[in-house]
Amino acid sequence: MEKLYNNIVLPEEWPPKYPREQYRDKQPVPYLENPPGVIDITVGRQLFVDDFLIEETDLVPEYHRAKKYEGNPVLKPEMPWETENLQPCTTPKSGGVWYDSKDKKFKVWYEASWLRNMAYAESDDGICWERPDLDIEPGTNKILTYDHSICDGMVDMAKDKPEEKFLGFLRPDSTTVWIDDECDENQRYKMLLRSPGEDWPAILMTSADGIHWENAEFTFPVWDRSTFFYNPFRKKWVFSVRDMPSDGFDSETGEEKVLRSRLYAESDEFSFADESKKVQWLTADRDNLPIPYIGFIPQLYNVDANAYESIMVGMLQLLRGPVPSIGEEFGVPKITELVAMYSRDGFHFTRPTDTPIINASIADGEWDKGYVQSVGGTCMVVGDEIWIYYIGFAGEMSQGKLPWTDGNGTYANGATGIAKLRRDGFVSMNAKDKGTLITRKLTFKDKKYLFANFDGKIRFTVMDADMNELAESEWTEADSTCLEINLGDFDIESLNEKPFRMKFEVESGKLYSFWFSDSEDGESGGYTGAGYKKI
Repeated sequence: MEKLYNNIVLPEEWPPKYPREQYRDKQPVPYLENPPGVIDITVGRQLFVDDFLIEETDLVPEYHRAKKYEGNPVLKPEMPWETENLQPCTTPKSGGVWYDSKDKKFKVWYEASWLRNMAYAESDDGICWERPDLDIEPGTNKILTYDHSICDGMVDMAKDKPEEKFLGFLRPDSTTVWIDDECDENQRYKMLLRSPGEDWPAILMTSADGIHWENAEFTFPVWDRSTFFYNPFRKKWVFSVRDMPSDGFDSETGEEKVLRSRLYAESDEFSFADESKKVQWLTADRDNLPIPYIGFIPQLYNVDANAYESIMVGMLQLLRGPVPSIGEEFGVPKITELVAMYSRDGFHFTRPTDTPIINASIADGEWDKGYVQSVGGTCMVVGDEIWIYYIGFAGEMSQGKLPWTDGNGTYANGATGIAKLRRDGFVSMNAKDKGTLITRKLTFKDKKYLFANFDGKIRFTVMDADMNELAESEWTEADSTCLEINLGDFDIESLNEKPFRMKFEVESGKLYSFWFSDSEDGESGGYTGAGYKKI
């Protein structure tokens, strides 16, 4: 059995296999039902996204929605190769948006015009993007080009070609790009790309510079919108695979109902060739209610995830309708929205609210009217904020009657924007007047300082495992994402590898996180998603 960084012990059968009839029920989360006797909090800031850390409390959780940046979209179709057909777009569509700490640049890999070419852009501030002139196709920022004379059967043809040949015929439908700082520099950038079509393989590639791609290999066959992510806590690559199982038959029409869901496969290496390792994973559940005036029962469209501080943060893309034929008739985008979810083992995720962290505007004239999607990397830290890059589509109603292959407006006018949160700001524990939170038994290694992220007035108490008080701060009033808490003469190092508890008394405030650090600057030793840019 595998013991994780936080003292969670995984079951002998891993990944676990749940019966298909549980697809529409909430996924069980074993580490919440049976938490460790002592939770190790050595790694990262400690967030209250679930009850894992909490023994008892009368504070009330608040689930925060990200605020859309007023200058959106920050990347929109402008160049000829981004607007070359009737479906212009500049959309990562998972793709990837990262802050590259090595080059000190924001970087984006995106789809330039619907189902056409992969392109690359970079930025100093994450807002204003430059399209460098690259040598793949001089005069453009394309990194993978597509020969438009080759359509169906492309992947089958590619299997018979040398790798250096078929790389020139890649057409993006599903993509993910990842910056891997734990590997050889020659393979630091990793990409999954899948061309349009039904159940066939995706292609995995690596790159030393994020521009020139090589070492291509195929995955096992998958549907489109399959993606991947990395779980650094377990050093595993995870394949997030779209699945289309039957959900029975319609009693009136007799037609089979297909339920979009996700399969899970993990690997020590960046390779997903072994189909036998995939298991059922996630779907929309019965708490994901339809929009009343549409009536479409929500389905799971895609899942992206990444490590943030001491947890995995996922973006669950929910399809809320309408059925494709309606969107194609009127030239409007599908309504998909992003719901945040959280995990402490990388497989079991909690979804504490159905309210989207980023919603579709569903308004004519808005750039993100619908088809809101997450990007590879999921989120990043910029100063005291979390930036969540996302894509949206405006559609084009004047193209509503065109056949899909002629550029139907459902998939027109896609762009990329940003939504922002306070750092650690996914969930806060709130008190209107006064409330208390007491943790389960905790432990850490080699820490010297206590820090917290809160807005309001709080008193911090350190207790032993039996809840006897060891140290107490003064009442502290502040609005800070990283404030050192003064415990007087108490030696925090005396807690090293010993069980203890924390008590937080809150007056009219919000508690976002706490952590112990070995640095006076408050460095947590946790992860920062797709990068960390200090301001």
